Amino acid sequence: MGLLDGKVAVVTGAGHGIGRGEALELARQGAKVVVNDVGGSVHGEGVDKRAAEEVADIIRARGGEAAANYDDVADWAGASNLVRQAVDEFGRLDVLVNNAGIVRDAMLFSMSEDDFDAVVRVHLKGTFATTHHASVYWREQSKAGNQPRAAIVNTVSSAGLQGNVGQANYGAAKAGIAALTVISSLELSRYGVRANAVAPGGMTRITATLRKDAEVREPDQLDEGDYDPMNPANSAPMVAWLASDDALHVTGQVFRAVGHRITHYLPWSLGATVEPKGKPARWEPEDIGPAVNAHVFHSRAPGLQMGG
Repeated sequence: MGLLDGKVAVVTGAGHGIGRGEALELARQGAKVVVNDVGGSVHGEGVDKRAAEEVADIIRARGGEAAANYDDVADWAGASNLVRQAVDEFGRLDVLVNNAGIVRDAMLFSMSEDDFDAVVRVHLKGTFATTHHASVYWREQSKAGNQPRAAIVNTVSSAGLQGNVGQANYGAAKAGIAALTVISSLELSRYGVRANAVAPGGMTRITATLRKDAEVREPDQLDEGDYDPMNPANSAPMVAWLASDDALHVTGQVFRAVGHRITHYLPWSLGATVEPKGKPARWEPEDIGPAVNAHVFHSRAPGLQMGG
């Protein structure tokens, strides 16, 4: 018996790395899985059906049920077809794991418009498109009296939540996905849908672009008996738990799951507040600096000279 027995899951970007590990773990926990991947390069070039087919074959060889899908998740019709395939082949949809993504790293002054648009398109629009079509299905089910117990698990990154040089496109998209996750949790709760996000880690094709000596191996190619902190499947158990009914009380949350550590991300929060002296009034610009320096930065102007 697994945590996801009887559930049907879609995992996007599941042909390699993080998504591959998630698809295999969800299947191990009893889910029927639609394995989505266009089979392109890490930069979003080309197509190859073998990536999705290989993962679906592994699941079936292990006794599970799976179907391959090759749709572009950022294409509106493609995202719709992906959701429809899950329902048509397995009778329902319970879990949506959004993991598809590409990278095209460059400094702001070197990044092209196409590089920015392409990355945001796959990550952020792709997450929105699949979420939209899945939410239409779940809303219809709820209104028909078949209240779902469904889950969305999105993939974010420290590049978006904490920032990273050379990844303005990728980081902006991931920060947007974190916000989309929270909004999804607020809008879809009445229809029995939870939404959470995970910032994973591991040696993948994407992280390998930052390291010349990287050796990329798929999760199923690693020895399951030995703990490897860089195994891209290390975050998959967290995804499986969030997707399960064991986590019915968890929604609108973002977690970091890297190696053997699971950490809860705290959302943006309000810090120190300053007000004009005396009665409430509109600020004069020249008065803002001294107040912010003294009570927010705890510094003296000019510059951040820490002190009194």
